[in-house]
Amino acid sequence: MKITWLGHSSFRIDIGEEVLLIDPYLTGNPSFPDDRRNEAISGATHILITHAHGDHAAETPALSAQTGATVICIHELSDIWTAEGIKTTGMGKGGTVELGGVSVTMVNAQHSSSIDFKEGMQYAGEPAGFMIKGEGHTIYVTGDTDIMADMDWMGDLHKPDIGILCCGGHYTMDMAGAAYAAKRYFNFSTVIPCHYKTFPVLAQSAQPLVDALPGVDVLTPEVMEVLEF
Repeated sequence: MKITWLGHSSFRIDIGEEVLLIDPYLTGNPSFPDDRRNEAISGATHILITHAHGDHAAETPALSAQTGATVICIHELSDIWTAEGIKTTGMGKGGTVELGGVSVTMVNAQHSSSIDFKEGMQYAGEPAGFMIKGEGHTIYVTGDTDIMADMDWMGDLHKPDIGILCCGGHYTMDMAGAAYAAKRYFNFSTVIPCHYKTFPVLAQSAQPLVDALPGVDVLTPEVMEVLEF
């Protein structure tokens, strides 16, 4: 299994028979090198969208058209995009889709969700996270969220060993919050921070998270660095 950070909250996960793009925000992402776009999206089979904000979802219709990848997202956003001719699989929290050797379960997140990258603002269902299971691992992708009590049962039921945690603050939980959630609700062997150092309003270093989680392998890859598990 390979996990590649594409900057901000965007990831490429090569797992099982699938290539998953998580919240792919490439064009306009100050962290992402434009000349590596084709490398980042090559072979994509599915695009997982946690919520509709522009820094997570604005490029999804174009990427789906370019790659042929099916978009997996909350039902309401799926309806909007299906009406625009985009290939989607809509689902609800608690639902699971089975892909090639991978299962993807949608779980709760505490945030908001609207299409804010077109004229006017459009409600786009609720925000979500994902539990991705395959190749002997369970990855928890938090999406944009604050700490929430739901993390208690999510950790107990799904038992993720890899956490991809938003932690930049201002719009999501910060480094201290992410560390608290990791220690209280989960038993991660590996944590990968995201949604930080993209913009000045966000935290610029994940060192506080590293320091707060002794015994956990907190990885802070460079953009387009491939992590193998």
